[in-house]
Amino acid sequence: MKIYESRTAPNPRRVRMFLAEKGITDIEFIQLDLAGGDNLKPEYLARNPFGKVPWLELEDGTCISETVAICRYFEEMFPEPALMGDTPLQKAQIEMWQRQCEIYFMNQVGMCFQHTTGYFKDRMTPVKEYGVEAGKNAAKFMSRIDAHLADNVYVAGESFSIADVTLLCAVDFARVVQLRITDEHPNLRRWHELVSARASAQA
Repeated sequence: MKIYESRTAPNPRRVRMFLAEKGITDIEFIQLDLAGGDNLKPEYLARNPFGKVPWLELEDGTCISETVAICRYFEEMFPEPALMGDTPLQKAQIEMWQRQCEIYFMNQVGMCFQHTTGYFKDRMTPVKEYGVEAGKNAAKFMSRIDAHLADNVYVAGESFSIADVTLLCAVDFARVVQLRITDEHPNLRRWHELVSARASAQA
């Protein structure tokens, strides 16, 4: 199996961290230069039409894109340790928090980065005002998740899950837009230290 990625991008890190938690090591990682447009070359778009990283290529040539879809594949193939829940309720709660961390924080950080830096201006039209607003939205989420973590060890409760993977990668990537954990986020800081100490965080 092969995973096409860019080492510095946050979504590929989510997959690498997920795989590390599962102990899956027999993967070949193919590095793409996003700034140089490697991911937009015809031979890659033929397999992954949206051109986003990461994507997984199976031995039979089947390609799976979208970070959580890739993680779902490995969760089903290698159920233990369960990172997407065991019971119906736990699965729903983990998916709920994973989506909230992704939609209301990670995606907002991404839009702030793309629209305020112009990093991909050769393939999109940056709107600085939109990027600034996205950054404000991300900052608001940090306060909301801090309040939630006052009563929860991990994002989705007492067990580490994909929701923690998403939040950690987003929090760390947010530093590129000068968005950091502050003294106003004591619970988020406690959580960040806890999750960052896991071996998978270095993946």
